[in-house]
Amino acid sequence: MARNIRIGRMKEAMTKSNELRVMSVARSSGERSARGFTLIELMIVLSIIVILVGIAVGSYSQSVRRAREAVLKTDLQTMRQAIDNYTMDKQQAPQSLDDLVSAHYMREIPIDPVCQAMDWNPHFGDTVLSPEQTTVGLDDVFSGCDQTGSNGAQYTTW
Repeated sequence: MARNIRIGRMKEAMTKSNELRVMSVARSSGERSARGFTLIELMIVLSIIVILVGIAVGSYSQSVRRAREAVLKTDLQTMRQAIDNYTMDKQQAPQSLDDLVSAHYMREIPIDPVCQAMDWNPHFGDTVLSPEQTTVGLDDVFSGCDQTGSNGAQYTTW
């Protein structure tokens, strides 16, 4: 009986020993435990995220610039049309952009969307639009922003 107990204990000890050996072999042969991510995996994921964010920020700033340029072109076109309408209706050119607002050809003078200021360069010329026009004055308007647009031309020439 004592002998059977000893044999049983030896079998248990050998089984536990074999299990430990199998676990240590499994760990050393490349199997990972489910404890978490390695530092290199986290670094790779973070670098991919940083690259994607950098691309997104670049695209966003380009789209904002294009949108501001589109608004600038529209504002310049609107003011030039108002100058022409004022000149044809009143038979005299406006002497300032404020004349367009006071005569209700524009609600207000727009803010330059690129420079974020009401900095317009009015052009005064001696061009007449009709033979009945009595005085000359403001005939064009340009942006007062000294920056260069996406097409390579300065905003002051638009």
